Amino acid sequence: MGRGVKAAVIGGVFAVMVGGAGYGAYNIMSALSGDGGTSGAATEKKSGPPGKDEVKETTAKFFAAWEEGAAATAASYTNNDAAAERLLTAFGDDAHITDVKITPGTAAGTTVPYTVKAKVAYDGKSKPLSYRSKLTVVRGLTSGRALVDWQPSVVHPELKKDDTLVTEQSANPPIEAVGRDGSELTKEKYPSLGPVLDALRDKYGEKAGGTPGIELVVRHDGNGAPDTPLLTLAEGKPGKLTTTISPSAQAAAEKAVKRFAQSSVVAVKPSTGEVLAVANNRTDGFNAAFEGRAAPGSTMKIITAAMLIDNGVTSMNGPAPCPPTATWQSQTFNNLKGMKPNENATLANSFMRSCNTAFIKLIDEKPLTDASLTREAEQRFGLGQDNWKTGIVSFDGSVPAVGGPDRAAGAIGQGQVQMSPLNMASVTATAITGTFRQPYLVSPELDDRELARADGLKAGTAAQLKQMMRLTATQGTAQEAMRGLGGDIGAKTGSAEVDGNAKSNSWFTGFRDDIAAAAMTEEGGHGGDAAGPIVAAVLRTGG
Repeated sequence: MGRGVKAAVIGGVFAVMVGGAGYGAYNIMSALSGDGGTSGAATEKKSGPPGKDEVKETTAKFFAAWEEGAAATAASYTNNDAAAERLLTAFGDDAHITDVKITPGTAAGTTVPYTVKAKVAYDGKSKPLSYRSKLTVVRGLTSGRALVDWQPSVVHPELKKDDTLVTEQSANPPIEAVGRDGSELTKEKYPSLGPVLDALRDKYGEKAGGTPGIELVVRHDGNGAPDTPLLTLAEGKPGKLTTTISPSAQAAAEKAVKRFAQSSVVAVKPSTGEVLAVANNRTDGFNAAFEGRAAPGSTMKIITAAMLIDNGVTSMNGPAPCPPTATWQSQTFNNLKGMKPNENATLANSFMRSCNTAFIKLIDEKPLTDASLTREAEQRFGLGQDNWKTGIVSFDGSVPAVGGPDRAAGAIGQGQVQMSPLNMASVTATAITGTFRQPYLVSPELDDRELARADGLKAGTAAQLKQMMRLTATQGTAQEAMRGLGGDIGAKTGSAEVDGNAKSNSWFTGFRDDIAAAAMTEEGGHGGDAAGPIVAAVLRTGG
């Protein structure tokens, strides 16, 4: 913003301050003085929470300077003036926001809500902007002054660390994303698809044939995420982008994840690898369904069981004794509380009851080595090679070759093993079909992507895994969550301990006919308790 523009705003600020914001007592000279109302007199350094009058005075001066476009002065009323000045400067210079009027609401202690009304003007286009936010006033640690506790959200509620506001010709043309049935997918209809749609636009806006418009966006400089549009000044021409999403499955996924905080789910079509649904219920906007990295708990036993079968250690009806405890290289592993030991258990029985000790006991059998589980995950299930090309950013799983206690822990989905719900949905799809089909959200034909490949499973191994998952869904730990589902069903439960968390993460993966889904919730407890109902709700739609 040039000086001429700022000068034009000053007159508007006087009008706002006298007639709109209710801060007529604070004229511009007072607001810009930064003297905190001391009139140059020495005052005793204050302590404790700011009082009502201090909160009112500080916010009044901060708002007045912000309205004025005086970024440095406004920043001086915060406890991080360098960061505040950068963002408040960008508010005018980069976002081209003018005619700012801030109307405070009723303070709740030291927290003040407010409404910002302004105008965004760029390249001959302009539109009004209105939003609500809030700030908190704190006591300065060294100065004792009452100061605005600086957070990027003070400027706009969508801003997080390292974000900024920019108005310009959009970096990518808009897209009209449609599902597999041709219906449009929007953030309004499917809120948790927001980050996914932004990522698709970032990658395919030009390829889809659209033309850019002019937008006010949140630019995520810190993490490389695509811009988040806030206001469109001039519409671009959207290009049509067909995705693999099933609107019915997506709607069910959106509803299901709302039941549990910090939860994510993915559904895929095993016969093709197409992603049918992806939903997250998170406060940070992170697409954990595709990019999450967490220990998958006992859902990992699908891969471990495949390793045992493929290497001739045992089979579905072969021995897999379930003792009360199992020790591997000085570390003792236990089963879920209340699980009855069974020294005569088969692999199918230990799998469907999710007996940890049975799997720990078998990992030192010949010909297994530290690399056996890694080889099974990579060669058979297509995991851990950083070569999935889903259409947006995704994590491909990680099953490192390790020795010591982590080798045993990895067999039950702990230690250094990491997965996302997308990975585990794919694992289930591979397990029940015997063929690895890399999941994808956009057809590879659009941009000639080469999808990842893997050997897949022997027919006999896949048949045994599918039958063990059927038993788990009908007689084992997944029985309650899968109750009432018709068709050919199967599942595997899991829980994974996380350092510092009182409850374990809840994991669940399952299938019904030609749809496979996996979910994870943080601090959700046992797999069937939280993640299970999410998966079952998605499977119930049938894709």
